Amino acid sequence: MSEAAIVAPAKAPPMGIFERFLTLWVGLCIVAGIALGRTVPGVFRALGEATVSQVNLPIAALVWLMIIPMLLRIDLAALGQVKDHWRGIATTVGINWLVKPFSMALLGWLFIAHLFRPWLPPGQIDGYIAGLILLAAAPCTAMVFVWSNLVDGEPHFTLSQVALNDTIMIFAFAPIVALLLGLSSIIVPWDTLILSVVLYIVVPVIVAQVWRWRLLAQGGAAALARTLHALEPLSLSALLLTLVLLFGLQGEQIMRQPAVIALLAVPIVIQVYFNAGLAYWLNRKLGVEWCVAGPSALIGASNFFELAVATAIALFGFQSGAALSTVVGVLVEVPVMLSVVHIVRRSRGWYEIGRSGA
Repeated sequence: MSEAAIVAPAKAPPMGIFERFLTLWVGLCIVAGIALGRTVPGVFRALGEATVSQVNLPIAALVWLMIIPMLLRIDLAALGQVKDHWRGIATTVGINWLVKPFSMALLGWLFIAHLFRPWLPPGQIDGYIAGLILLAAAPCTAMVFVWSNLVDGEPHFTLSQVALNDTIMIFAFAPIVALLLGLSSIIVPWDTLILSVVLYIVVPVIVAQVWRWRLLAQGGAAALARTLHALEPLSLSALLLTLVLLFGLQGEQIMRQPAVIALLAVPIVIQVYFNAGLAYWLNRKLGVEWCVAGPSALIGASNFFELAVATAIALFGFQSGAALSTVVGVLVEVPVMLSVVHIVRRSRGWYEIGRSGA
């Protein structure tokens, strides 16, 4: 096993103040963004128009600051450990790539296109559904380590699962998004979608892995740990700045229909509980240890919202319904996932009693 593989699975730090109160920070960013957008609209318009080949430069820079520090934690050599927990891995991969995107598309069609249609802006319906699909099409990368730690998850499983998901994401994200957008009769700009995958997945993965290798080669595990600690506030700070920019441009629309955010949250919350519950139940039926089933359920339910936000902006623009849908995902992520953590911990006895082969 490589030195990186030994270091990375170490017990994750407890949830910091940024992560614990992410919903509060997002709420403050909504208020600040709307206020600033109304106060200095010209600044926000200029930032929104700073694009090259359909890529917004300020957002591209912020997304890199969000994603690269997260990917720096991932050792792709951990792919060699996948076979050690193959039942839990198979369950999570199935939920992440064969269930979650499709169940979200179904929930979007049911709630947004039909049940909630009378209360939503008619011109944004397709955009809202597209944002929900983007949100569900990529599994979480960084916060997973926090969730796994909170349920005493097996660290090597978590590391190998995330490494595998990142690898699959390079190849599967664009086809799944294109398929589900097409099924929803939403025009798929393939060139922009492929560019988003390259910019926000492929290049950050390469940069992070090269940087990780150099840190370990030059300073060992201590250098990597110091760098990760120094970068810790960077990802969420970049995310919050992105949200201020988004809401600065979306403010007028939100002020006209503030209930939109609550309506968009409904399918997101349902899909989190559904996918977490399905993964947890399948692991129990397969006789998977609780320390693997817990993180499996959480990885199966959580989303890579940073990638979703960036891709939604690239495909549909700052002021689109798609961008707003992905931001609602950020808003509900922490409280909903913490409730899943609570359920997993409280149900350990039930899980162990009924685990097949236990």
